[in-house]
Amino acid sequence: MIDSVGRVLGTQQFPATAAGYGDLLAWIRGHGRLGRVGVEGAGAYGAGLARLLRDEHVAVIEVDRPDRKTRRFQGKSDPIDAIQAARTALAGERTGIPKQRDGRVEALRNLRVARRSAVAQRADTQRQIKTLIVTAPDELRVRLRGLSAKQLVATCANLRPDPADAAAPVTAVKLALRSLARRHQQLSTEITDLDELLEPLVAAINPALLAANGVGAEVAGQLLVSAGENHDRLTSEAAFAMAASPRSLPHPGRCQPVRGGWFRDSLTELCSPGAC
Repeated sequence: MIDSVGRVLGTQQFPATAAGYGDLLAWIRGHGRLGRVGVEGAGAYGAGLARLLRDEHVAVIEVDRPDRKTRRFQGKSDPIDAIQAARTALAGERTGIPKQRDGRVEALRNLRVARRSAVAQRADTQRQIKTLIVTAPDELRVRLRGLSAKQLVATCANLRPDPADAAAPVTAVKLALRSLARRHQQLSTEITDLDELLEPLVAAINPALLAANGVGAEVAGQLLVSAGENHDRLTSEAAFAMAASPRSLPHPGRCQPVRGGWFRDSLTELCSPGAC
């Protein structure tokens, strides 16, 4: 806790629980009028604290963690990091308004996390199937060669090896292929179930976005999650580009890659790399 000119008034530790958050707020308010609170990681470990502070009508500022140069000079500890966060919030440097985590966009984000994980695992499973086929016995490799991905998964899932003969390489590879193929099918079912939940949710949040030409539920969902529930915190298109991309702000008139396309000075103008 610091005063209006950056002098440290005190440091204190509290448990990361609802009761601890309440004790922290009471401790701060016991020293005078509270101006704002800087929270590092407001979208992760600090989400619970940021939510309580917002419910208590406290101005919350999300601060970046100190860069390596600052940490080399000042050291690293919880009190040091807390003091640095407070001074950053006071100065307004490298700060932003945290996303709200209690609306439909947060529900959308949670479902997309599960879908993205299932898609990645399914792709890994398919690669593992093809890797096993490369080193499989000739008769099995010939049988599976040339099949489409869908046919390959279905064929492998219907293999009937004898588990009692698992010590034999040909039996073992059939058992492994069947296990992977059935996992692939299970993940495909999971992705379909999630898609049935995601599309109506995206349409309910922003039907005009989903109705735009070339924008499906996946692209629209990513845009909504990037903007957040309280999208008014993004005061310009450059701020949105910063939120949507790990790169720095784009130079005027130049394209910078972002998730799902290429950005050129507009949220609605997407262009190909060759056109830039």
